[in-house]
Amino acid sequence: MASVAWAVLKVLLLLPTQTWSPVGAGNPPDCDAPLASALPRSSFSSSSELSSSHGPGFSRLNRRDGAGGWTPLVSNKYQWLQIDLGERMEVTAVATQGGYGSSDWVTSYLLMFSDGGRNWKQYRREESIWGFPGNTNADSVVHYRLQPPFEARFLRFLPLAWNPRGRIGMRIEVYGCAYKSEVVYFDGQSALLYRLDKKPLKPIRDVISLKFKAMQSNGILLHREGQHGNHITLELIKGKLVFFLNSGNAKLPSTIAPVTLTLGSLLDDQHWHSVLIELLDTQVNFTVDKHTHHFQAKGDSSYLDLNFEISFGGIPTPGRSRAFRRKSFHGCLENLYYNGVDVTELAKKHKPQILMMGNVSFSCPQPQTVPVTFLSSRSYLALPGNSGEDKVSVTFQFRTWNRAGHLLFGELRRGSGSFVLFLKDGKLKLSLFQPGQSPRNVTAGAGLNDGQWHSVSFSAKWSHMNVVVDDDTAVQPLVAVLIDSGDTYYFGGCLDNSSGSGCKSPLGGFQGCLRLITIGDKAVDPILVQQGALGSFRDLQIDSCGITDRCLPSYCEHGGECSQSWDTFSCDCLGTGYTGETCHSSLYEQSCEAHKHRGNPSGLYYIDADGSGPLGPFLVYCNMTDAAWTVVQHGGPDAVTLRGAPSGHPRSAVSFAYAAGAGQLRSAVNLAERCEQRLALRCGTARRPDSRDGTPLSWWVGRTNETHTSWGGSLPDAQKCTCGLEGNCIDSQYYCNCDAGRNEWTSDTIVLSQKEHLPVTQIVMTDAGRPHSEAAYTLGPLLCRGDQSFWNSASFNTETSYLHFPAFHGELTADVCFFFKTTVSSGVFMENLGITDFIRIELRAPTEVTFSFDVGNGPCEVTVQSPTPFNDNQWHHVRAERNVKGASLQVDQLPQKMQPAPADGHVRLQLNSQLFIEISAYFATGSSMTYHFQEHYTLSENSSSLVSSLHRDVTLTREMITLSFRTTRTPSLLLYVSSFYEEYLSVILANNGSLQIRYKLDRHQNPDAFTFDFKNMADGQLHQVKINREEAVVMVEVNQSTKKQVILSSGTEFNAVKSLILGKVLEAAGADPDTRRAATSGFTGCLSAVRFGRAAPLKAALRPSGPSRVTVRGHVAPMARCAAGAASGSPARELAPRLAGGAGRSGPADEGEPLVNADRRDSAVIGGVIAVVIFILLCITAIAIRIYQQRKLRKENESKVSKKEEC
Repeated sequence: MASVAWAVLKVLLLLPTQTWSPVGAGNPPDCDAPLASALPRSSFSSSSELSSSHGPGFSRLNRRDGAGGWTPLVSNKYQWLQIDLGERMEVTAVATQGGYGSSDWVTSYLLMFSDGGRNWKQYRREESIWGFPGNTNADSVVHYRLQPPFEARFLRFLPLAWNPRGRIGMRIEVYGCAYKSEVVYFDGQSALLYRLDKKPLKPIRDVISLKFKAMQSNGILLHREGQHGNHITLELIKGKLVFFLNSGNAKLPSTIAPVTLTLGSLLDDQHWHSVLIELLDTQVNFTVDKHTHHFQAKGDSSYLDLNFEISFGGIPTPGRSRAFRRKSFHGCLENLYYNGVDVTELAKKHKPQILMMGNVSFSCPQPQTVPVTFLSSRSYLALPGNSGEDKVSVTFQFRTWNRAGHLLFGELRRGSGSFVLFLKDGKLKLSLFQPGQSPRNVTAGAGLNDGQWHSVSFSAKWSHMNVVVDDDTAVQPLVAVLIDSGDTYYFGGCLDNSSGSGCKSPLGGFQGCLRLITIGDKAVDPILVQQGALGSFRDLQIDSCGITDRCLPSYCEHGGECSQSWDTFSCDCLGTGYTGETCHSSLYEQSCEAHKHRGNPSGLYYIDADGSGPLGPFLVYCNMTDAAWTVVQHGGPDAVTLRGAPSGHPRSAVSFAYAAGAGQLRSAVNLAERCEQRLALRCGTARRPDSRDGTPLSWWVGRTNETHTSWGGSLPDAQKCTCGLEGNCIDSQYYCNCDAGRNEWTSDTIVLSQKEHLPVTQIVMTDAGRPHSEAAYTLGPLLCRGDQSFWNSASFNTETSYLHFPAFHGELTADVCFFFKTTVSSGVFMENLGITDFIRIELRAPTEVTFSFDVGNGPCEVTVQSPTPFNDNQWHHVRAERNVKGASLQVDQLPQKMQPAPADGHVRLQLNSQLFIEISAYFATGSSMTYHFQEHYTLSENSSSLVSSLHRDVTLTREMITLSFRTTRTPSLLLYVSSFYEEYLSVILANNGSLQIRYKLDRHQNPDAFTFDFKNMADGQLHQVKINREEAVVMVEVNQSTKKQVILSSGTEFNAVKSLILGKVLEAAGADPDTRRAATSGFTGCLSAVRFGRAAPLKAALRPSGPSRVTVRGHVAPMARCAAGAASGSPARELAPRLAGGAGRSGPADEGEPLVNADRRDSAVIGGVIAVVIFILLCITAIAIRIYQQRKLRKENESKVSKKEEC
């Protein structure tokens, strides 16, 4: 019992301690006080101001003094608004407004922060997301809560986009609270030694928490060791944090090898990073910032039997107060705690437990270095050269991930030539071009695209030129000639009209960071460049190094190797057994059944039983008979011979290992329809399987280490061989042939067929005391046949047919595959919705299959087109994959189509509903269905604080509308979308059956009205309408063939969308007469596949849970096959309970109730819009969904790339 309690205690002690950690222990739980409103005007500064009344001091939230906010002199992406909070504070939220009573507001912005007003860091909302959503008008307030919060004294708001009809205009607020901070500074030659209390009982758990800011890329942060060389060490190595756990005892077994855990990257950026180390016996939790590594060291608790002292900042040499064994840490530690003890506080009070060595101080100096980020290949920085001097001399430091790019270009005076310094293949090359001579080249350094800072010194004078990269020097002799330095040096790239030798090159410009630039003997101040007082530039971010590690965390799966450039990353899948952008898709079939389906003969094959899951492929033999048998051999002996032994003693205990791992075997067995393993037993005068007291004398062990005394296909504990079950043993008194004890060789063939226990991992046999007994047995291979996921099918015969499945959970990576056949022209195979995200696979046209989704960057589509129709009643195979790199779709053997994802966009697919497909609905005369958009846009902490204006802030500049209908009545209102501002959209059938569309996007103007005289569409046939608006351009497509484009004149923004109505509209305030006439008539007939953007009203009607967005009046019922259903105007055959009203009655026209409250026996359906049978091939779930999520991985940005090229 004690051991169980101790185990439970260990688990509890290792629970996450983020809220316990003393790093933020001094901060109150309610940390959301306004921090900027009480600051004086002098605390606000900016890049420029339009006038004195537009200055930064007028930028406080909700203030109307001055011109009502900050507006810069010019509106471009190099402007910024800055706040000085006076001291470091914890910042938890920000809020923005536009300029009061103006047309000036910012629609998106970046947020940066700094401790000292230099070396700014850009706040990342999550993963690769940088930008913040701003305002859509001048006066509403948009809040954004920061997850996680940060600590800083200075904040900067950098506008990215603004109202195109106005200027940049901002009013801001910052929320947070005071931040407790104890800091200690180490100069690279100092350390703190903390002597622990030598208590009789060691602490159950050791917890070390701290924050650090590194001035250099290498150094010891902490060290603790024991008597025998065992130690723990935390060391910064090339900007990564490495935790060493070493036993130091050569006598310990080799399994207790030194442990090295590495976390973090680019940690030498002179910004704060948090560390938490938890040790309990041999269990280790190691956390750096948001990334945690859990580790269980082998051995007993003495493995971490350490001394009662721990050093911070370095490892002192015993007996020498200023000597250190390894490179010490240069930088600052903040809020340093050991088991809840504030070590810095003890040091400041000169407590006896603390020994300070070297220059230790208790304030953190602010870095004065000003880095410059070259954001794109078109970036450049033009600086004046040391004109007129007889030499060229430039030094700087750079860091980048790119293997190639121009670093520096300059022309010499009097036409005497030019030089170019560039990266190629990770090496630095210098080329000097002089008239009449071949180019002179020098190469130095290697692997310079590793993200680390590298120092460069370049000089050319008279008879030689040389380049020094870090410690690598290269010299090139020159013909003695005067080197006359030019007027301008170009860093990173060239002007568009430059024509100098070497400036125009396919290598492109430099992307990365530069700092510490000197030209001649003069240091360059980039702040003067930023202020316009020195040189010129394009597409730079000054006073910040914006490098990020796109391989941390790595999105490469299955051991794929991640490599990166400035803009993206790639995965090398060689040797992993997987393929695709992120090494997600297996190269191998899931089973021998799948190999047989491909027409492969018997032979050795690799199979991947869990498909794209975490388990790797393994080698099996596929025996293709009438069934496909998977044969997995074991590595045990071919035959085991047993001879007599004393009673009760084991004669044989043989273990059997397999080429596949336990997880791989379990997956293969679970996937199979049947598995078995045969045991062939030959015996002469054998013992009985039980002793006289009934104790089993033989047993076998299954894959989960459980012991079984039953043999063959018998039930557990029946203790019978197969012949005993079949009643044909040679001696009817016994249940196994070998139990007869005859002086002759007999045999048993035992078939173990309980697949949940297979394969056999051990067989144990003891003896009952027969001295001359003898036996031999042979264990055969594991045999499995069938594939439970392969031969699964479902028939969807009506639109209201359904299957019930949970939500799709492929946040970062997921793939879907299935077979289908159909005879109809369009329909949705599968769809899953989130609050804003969705995923859908559909047959959009007879020759088109489309995979569409949205992860927050806007809808993305991948379409495969076929020269022949897919609705030919033949089987077609679909495979779709979506990951952080993009999406792919393949149908049959047609070429795979792919769409890349934006480099800095949302990556997580967030879904919360169940899988279902659009249904059709019959609308009786006078009935209606209203979808309320205000429920769709829910109030959140990141929305406007003005509840009354929340929904009115929803402005649409584009929307896509689709619907299918069948009716014979005119006039008819097919769809009506209203707004709070009396703007609307109506889609109607006129008296003559023509399609009419009206947009009114300005309540002070008449609506734009368009008539599409395609034909009389009230002909009782099914028609499809698709409307796609991009600002003022509206594209209308009817029946997937006829298209027409029109231009709106009433406006480009649909403001404050309120509701979507299908059927009769009771109030259409401000609508034109034709719309009102159609609204009064309503719609009688069948509607299907209705969508407005992401909203799907008919699906919302059958959603099993969620807000009551839909209200119904009158008789509306699901309908089978809108394409061939009941004639319009006649009652539809109801396949589900009515959507409104009680049983056997229709609600009156003025009654309405939320559809979610209606009676529904069929919850969360996948209905068939098309008649389809789906074969599930190589997939884990019943509808071909196969999902693999990287458990170690951890949402938002506006896409900066055209949706036509990226998604």
